[in-house]
Amino acid sequence: MYDGAYSDKVIDHFTNPRNVGEIENASGVGTVGNAKCGDIMRIFLDIDPDTHIIKDAKFKTFGCGAAVATSSMATEMVKGKTVEEALQLTNKAVMEALDGLPQVKIHCSLLAEEAVHAALWDYAQKNGITIEGLKKPKNDIYDEE
Repeated sequence: MYDGAYSDKVIDHFTNPRNVGEIENASGVGTVGNAKCGDIMRIFLDIDPDTHIIKDAKFKTFGCGAAVATSSMATEMVKGKTVEEALQLTNKAVMEALDGLPQVKIHCSLLAEEAVHAALWDYAQKNGITIEGLKKPKNDIYDEE
């Protein structure tokens, strides 16, 4: 039974986050937020236009430790993957890679999944391509809906 404490991996990714920063002229950028908790996540992807492989991924996150940790893990998980493989990233996979999250922090893993998908959507829009299975992000904080 999960006791609600942060795992060593969550603490490690919060205290030593990987891939912090921005990518200038990123192939795709996804920004999502959760007004309820105040977390804002922005993921930058550098994608090879010929192979559609994610060469680099960076993030900037304003939020709690779990938001930083899930952003860090998500960028680690998509680097080196094709856009189609990155689209398969789920919040459950992010949580498993971090050895779990407290129930009240599961929304952070959802934001990480949504931010990656929003960056892939941005990439597809900029390049006029369709990525099979990719839907328009609902949680983009800059969306006027």
